Amino acid sequence: MENSNILKILFFGDLVGKVARIAVTNYLQELKKDSSFPDFIIANVENASHGFGLTEKNYNDLSNAGIDCFTSGNHIWDKKEIFNYIDTADKLIRPINYPKEVPGQGSRVFEVNGQKIAVINALGRVFMPPIDSPLDAIISEVEKLKEITPNIIVDFHAEATAEKVCLGRYLSGIGLSAFVGTHTHVPTADEKIINNMAYISDVGFCGAVDSVIGMEYETSLKRITTLLPERYEVAESSVCEINAVEISLIDGVATDIKRIKFDVDNNKKELEVNVGNGV
Repeated sequence: MENSNILKILFFGDLVGKVARIAVTNYLQELKKDSSFPDFIIANVENASHGFGLTEKNYNDLSNAGIDCFTSGNHIWDKKEIFNYIDTADKLIRPINYPKEVPGQGSRVFEVNGQKIAVINALGRVFMPPIDSPLDAIISEVEKLKEITPNIIVDFHAEATAEKVCLGRYLSGIGLSAFVGTHTHVPTADEKIINNMAYISDVGFCGAVDSVIGMEYETSLKRITTLLPERYEVAESSVCEINAVEISLIDGVATDIKRIKFDVDNNKKELEVNVGNGV
């Protein structure tokens, strides 16, 4: 008999642009037809609105699609309207290790199926803009959240794999349920359970298959070869790569983490999975 306390968490890697918003929305609509629909859905959305930031409309649309929690990163401020709604967006969190006077919240507690789930967002320091210590901020927040719930998930938005591995291993000893890396847009094959904590260095991204991590190839190539500061453009494509992880928790303890990766053609009337759960 299946444990009634088990929580199935679905975490989507960085959504990049419209192609990702459509594909993830369509995928969730298909999942709703299945009895195994996840209990809680998280998505990193710092690139969701044309690759840079998040508009209020896109926040509302993705919320209506079924996403329960929105994490972010250093690009969350790129759409200036964020300052008009971040304090009232009750599903959205920004990195907790920004200075305290920065708008928004770095963690939130949600309730699902009679259980509470806490989600923390943090930014890395290596090859990233100057920021307060993610380690100190996470440890301090976990101490408070453990009084509320044993289910605590961290989205660590960081560039360097070594920083993710090192902090993840250290934080596995303080009672985290999951430590999920985002930001580099390339999925890693290192998902594992460490000290009862689900871990992966990077979930990957959701965005155009024919792209450079979601951005248009020609512009990306020009920037790399000329070093000129040309603005990146989101790649236009009907075929979207979806990268996610499914995590199982029982009373705060991770029992499984599984990578999910497949392609979706947004022009198809029926959801078509080209690759399958190829992990």
